[in-house]
Amino acid sequence: MPRIIFKCRYLKNAPEHLANFIEYAATREGVEKVPDSTGLLPATQKQQRLIAEIISKLPDTAGLFEYEDYFKDKTRENASEFIAVALEQNLDLLGKRENYVGYIANRPGAEALGSHGLFTDADLPVVLSKVAEEVANHAGNVWTNVISLRREDAARLGYDNAKAWRDLIRGQRNHIAEQMKIAPENLRWYAAYHNEGHHPHVHLIAYSVNPTEAYLTKQGIENMRSSLAREIFKQDLIQIYSEQTKRRDALTRQSRESMREIIGQISSGVCENKTIEELIARLAERLKHTSGKKKYGYLKAPLKAVVDQIVDELARDERVARCYEKWCELRNEVLRTYADMLPDPLPLSRRKEFKSIKNMVIAEAMSIGGHHFTFEPDEDMETDMYLAGEDIPKDVSATAAYFEKTARLGNVHAQYALAKLYLTGEDMPKDVPKAVELLAKSAMQDNSFAQYRLGKLYLLGKDVPKDVDEAVKWLTASAEQGNQYAQYALGKLYLMGHEVPRDREAAVRWLSLSAGQGNIYAQFFLDRVDSFREPSVLLAATRLMHHLGNIFRDEQKRFGGGVMQVDRKLRKKLAQKKAAQGHAHDDREPRQSY
Repeated sequence: MPRIIFKCRYLKNAPEHLANFIEYAATREGVEKVPDSTGLLPATQKQQRLIAEIISKLPDTAGLFEYEDYFKDKTRENASEFIAVALEQNLDLLGKRENYVGYIANRPGAEALGSHGLFTDADLPVVLSKVAEEVANHAGNVWTNVISLRREDAARLGYDNAKAWRDLIRGQRNHIAEQMKIAPENLRWYAAYHNEGHHPHVHLIAYSVNPTEAYLTKQGIENMRSSLAREIFKQDLIQIYSEQTKRRDALTRQSRESMREIIGQISSGVCENKTIEELIARLAERLKHTSGKKKYGYLKAPLKAVVDQIVDELARDERVARCYEKWCELRNEVLRTYADMLPDPLPLSRRKEFKSIKNMVIAEAMSIGGHHFTFEPDEDMETDMYLAGEDIPKDVSATAAYFEKTARLGNVHAQYALAKLYLTGEDMPKDVPKAVELLAKSAMQDNSFAQYRLGKLYLLGKDVPKDVDEAVKWLTASAEQGNQYAQYALGKLYLMGHEVPRDREAAVRWLSLSAGQGNIYAQFFLDRVDSFREPSVLLAATRLMHHLGNIFRDEQKRFGGGVMQVDRKLRKKLAQKKAAQGHAHDDREPRQSY
């Protein structure tokens, strides 16, 4: 059951049998409040029969808070509350607009801000007789909305008085106009707060002075309800986001810890999936003969279907499936605030938050089809360097001058660190020639990290012209000094046999040395050194799983504190809320490209 109920329909000439039913039911026993002394007794048979009739003829009343209370505890008091509210919220079916306006303004329980209970935009006087006449004679649709809260929520959040509701609706009026397809200047609205029983509520009348305007869809109703819920429960939502409530703290902490553990398994594990291997090999072949931009949005439907199939197959991996389940649990915590029913989980391939994995699938297939060499994650290499005592100051902007000075003095570690700054171009202007010069100076002084980075640059051929011989020279120099990443790169090169002649013996030697230092990718290829499949295809599922792990990691950060919006427009406003989790195209630490 949602914590806010928002009902919306428009005044019209109701079917006569419904109008008669409202008038008939309003005179039946149970409408008037029962004395407190008998309120806890079981509901009378007349009340039970009347409730059955109401549910039969007005089925949407089963969604009222009062019916939930009655269903749980069938007392006379709960029966009376339900009957009264069910009838009140369906008075518009009588089709008498002027009577409806007068009723919500003056009925018992309506809190008056003047001579009656109606309120509207700031600085606009509300003359009850004039409003009733306007509404009665309006040529277009007049929408009647009811917003209901539980008594305990209204009291706790300060929405147990007319002023709070007036301020709320005034703040929401342009959003209401937008959802109703009404120009803001044409919107007319009047509301009254009923401080009623267990569930205080507000009646809101809205229409456009232009009779041709005003069109409300189911999505528009949902958007209005969600916007009201976010504003009313914003303090609670802050608690959800920051995990300050006990119930949410337990759930969220457990889910986050589970997610963190699973993400670790995803990011460091190996995924062997022959279906993905076959699908991505097929995709790679078809992309060779596909013209146009190689992005998911530009592909034809048959190719999109293959990409989706690969993503869904990846989602069947037990680790990914568990992580996705935890992600859905955290997301649903926010949805429960205003949703009647939680949506069924979508396949991962249909989630906008994870759509970037589709372009990663395409990039992986293109790399395989073009026999491009790919580097697996090597961000831990920087950790290895720190452990070796080769500390690099963390305040880059403050230490750039220091790097310049010490690099000129021949400090190999400063040369390497400064080269990285010039190469990434983030904290200082990008200067690839300068970066290569510094890397070469450091590499010639036997800095294995600089040797590896230089070899990688020449092999990828992105920032500098591709030079396989230079790449092999520097990778070999680094590998001979024990750099496991260089050893793995060489082993993979010799195993693939594209950039250099295939050399099984050299491949096994370098892969074994790297695997001996714990490199899971080297071990993966050692176990499949005689496979007839293309090595890059063998590891494609693993690389994609690691990409997905990065997306999950970024998604997890959204649940850790910052505001999580579930409305699509608000999600887009918050920098897309990382809906498209793009990863850097370069190899800068700590995020490594593939």
